[in-house]
Amino acid sequence: MLPDYNEHMFKSARVQLIGIIHTPFKEPKGCPIQPFFSSAEGTVEVFPEFRAGLEGIGRFSHIVLVYYFDRSDREDLVAAPYLERRKRGIFTIRSPHRPNHIGMSVVQLVSHRKGILKVKQVDMLDRTPLLDIKPYVPAFDARPKASSGWLTKRLAEVRGAKA
Repeated sequence: MLPDYNEHMFKSARVQLIGIIHTPFKEPKGCPIQPFFSSAEGTVEVFPEFRAGLEGIGRFSHIVLVYYFDRSDREDLVAAPYLERRKRGIFTIRSPHRPNHIGMSVVQLVSHRKGILKVKQVDMLDRTPLLDIKPYVPAFDARPKASSGWLTKRLAEVRGAKA
């Protein structure tokens, strides 16, 4: 049995934008599907009122950008992932057409100055709204024995093609 709760509290959440992500990708066509497949550079502009939160960020090689898919025009619960025909549950793919339109990418931090972060491996559209930044910590975030679910076979094919 679930504990008592305020039903309204669990139906919505309040977030605020902390910045804007700038990339060379003006439209979805040509935008990489994952940071892993991207060598593109971009900048993350953190709004002045949030810049104090960047203190110490320069000591990290990678950061996690959490952002809003502001140009997604629908919400799917089942969809075919990129380069696939078979439809899958939205929570098993990385489509922008999600119930909350929230995305995240691990990018390489190149430099930062006055609230502007220069990053590599961007895979989002230009002027994407930034919701949060988190440090990427290999000891916490990397899981060498993790399963890739339905992607295991596809990843093996991609790796084989690169060999």
